Amino acid sequence: MVTGQELFALAATKKGQKYVNVLVPKDNPHWSGPWDCAEFVSWVLYQKLKQLYGCIENTGNPATTEAYSGAWVRDAKNGTLITTDESDAMLTAGVILIRKPPLPGRMGHVAITDGNGKTMEAAGTNLGVRAGNVSGRIWDHICRVPNVAYSSDLRVPRFKPQPQFLRLQEPNIKSAKVKEVQNRLKALGIDPGRIDGEYGPHTTAAVIAFQATHRLVADGIVGPSTARALKIEWP
Repeated sequence: MVTGQELFALAATKKGQKYVNVLVPKDNPHWSGPWDCAEFVSWVLYQKLKQLYGCIENTGNPATTEAYSGAWVRDAKNGTLITTDESDAMLTAGVILIRKPPLPGRMGHVAITDGNGKTMEAAGTNLGVRAGNVSGRIWDHICRVPNVAYSSDLRVPRFKPQPQFLRLQEPNIKSAKVKEVQNRLKALGIDPGRIDGEYGPHTTAAVIAFQATHRLVADGIVGPSTARALKIEWP
């Protein structure tokens, strides 16, 4: 049986390769980039399991069916994947971390864990495939993959404190900090819509545009890294 360590080991061989929002033929064992986050993890799983996950059609042609973070969310919610938690992700290799898309048609994020509190992920434009942290970030779903043998370290995980984040949700977040983000985006020539202190879809789209051109994961979430790039003080 394929192990979680084997999944991560394959992912790690792609470190440093380029990121582009492209379709990856999941059945091509020689693909060496570019990648996007969902395609990257779907390719890793197909190579080891010969099963599609996180794709628009998981029963489709692996050479042509598209992987998408929204499809990863679907698989997490409908029981295709096995729900677990952050403690498991911190100590277990091969766990899948999923952030839902911020807007329809936009991209969320998908990563795979190394069992030592780190990830391998196709992080974004000008970032490529690189390591990241499990803790201290927003993950909407954390899952194991069926038919994978997982082994977990018995250490107590050391979690990072969750920093303040702004993201699209219902109802919209309203605060002076949102207005500060909006004003900064507008000053940079990226229209966030009405300057009203509400973190709505227009502001989210503007944040994504900013992130995509500033070596950031383009997930529409303002946290410490995006705030730092915006030159905004952050709690």
